[in-house]
Amino acid sequence: MRPPFLSSAAQYLRPPKMYHLYELQRALLEPLAHIAGASAEALRHPRNPLSKLPHVRTLGASQALFHRLGKRYPKQPWGIDEVENQGVKVSVAEEVVVAEPFCRLLHFVRRSEDPEVARRLAAEPKVFVCAPLSGHHSTLLRETIRALLKDHDVYVTDWLDARDVPLSEGIFHLDDYVHTVMRFLRLLGAGSLHVVSVCQPTVPVLGAVSLLAQAGEATPRSLTLMGGPIDARKSPTEVNLLATQHPYAWFEKNMIHKVPGPYAGQGRRVYPGFLQLTAFVMMNPKNHWKASFRYWIDSHKGESGAAAREMHEKFYDEYNAVLDMDAAYYLETVRTVFQEFALARGTWDVRGVRVKPAAIEKTALFTIEGEKDDISGLGQTEAAHTLCTGVPAEKHKHYVAAGAGHYGIFSGRKWRDDIYPKVRDFIRAHGG
Repeated sequence: MRPPFLSSAAQYLRPPKMYHLYELQRALLEPLAHIAGASAEALRHPRNPLSKLPHVRTLGASQALFHRLGKRYPKQPWGIDEVENQGVKVSVAEEVVVAEPFCRLLHFVRRSEDPEVARRLAAEPKVFVCAPLSGHHSTLLRETIRALLKDHDVYVTDWLDARDVPLSEGIFHLDDYVHTVMRFLRLLGAGSLHVVSVCQPTVPVLGAVSLLAQAGEATPRSLTLMGGPIDARKSPTEVNLLATQHPYAWFEKNMIHKVPGPYAGQGRRVYPGFLQLTAFVMMNPKNHWKASFRYWIDSHKGESGAAAREMHEKFYDEYNAVLDMDAAYYLETVRTVFQEFALARGTWDVRGVRVKPAAIEKTALFTIEGEKDDISGLGQTEAAHTLCTGVPAEKHKHYVAAGAGHYGIFSGRKWRDDIYPKVRDFIRAHGG
């Protein structure tokens, strides 16, 4: 989950109708990818006597890899049907609380037929997770949500693909993101709520809580900010440097395209998800090439490589599923967060109101960074403590996860075994 940027190679990939050409390419590749997938399944099937032959296995592995490279990747389901709560399995159902044109507020409802368990679930802390709007779908936080559900009542922002939003719904700005968060905080009851924000939304979420405090409204009991660019001047990474090396006009010229038909958002100016995916891959091209080669090897192994193939497919089904962002939101994020550093400098105005984090007094603040984060460098998230001078000293906490990269702070073993317990305990310590 990266800030909304793209490698400078994008400037060489901009025909006038780039989005249309991309869709044409996908339309041509998709039938071939489908055929390749079916062929790979048939050639590798254990009941196929020819599957034992080396040349057949090679052809099957190649077909499988072509299928993965050529297929479309839709948004993946959350797939959280049950979790364990204090040794008891409880069911989980998704419930849409609010449906807006650009975002849904999703509630993961936990249920149990045991009255005592049901009472316990109802009494547990309410947590609002602010997912990023930076290329991937909110489902990238699946492991974050799954862990939190063990001990909390969880809500999440489920951002929608801008290409599917009709132009009649208007334009989505960075200010709109802030006010969307504010609306959801009010609806959920900010005074009894704990907020967890991962990566990109740390800036608009801190802005939203600041504006609530400035207006004399209730603010969350705790605010956990994870791996976000509160002050992108600190330990700048490659994505930070890209923003400062190019002027605002460069991003508008090279990154923005109009959605073609038959999508509902036809004509909307967006930063396309397929460009963002290119950026993701170009950040670590060798790693992705090695992963593809390992997938080919595991496909060649047949049944003995099935487990590794399944892990690869599960990861890349999510990683390759991307969404478009409204051009206004994307460009304003580039300028406000990564070029002007407006929040850190105290110059950020949201709908004409200056954002003042020092106004926050009752919300406990926990910042988390990954030691090896190559997206939000060390110190960028910690900078929130310097801004939130109104928060009492005993309500400040900072943690650096040793050996963790960007994704490691919200998914994987380090998240489950090291970081999540600290988030849980922090929530409990501050009114949970």
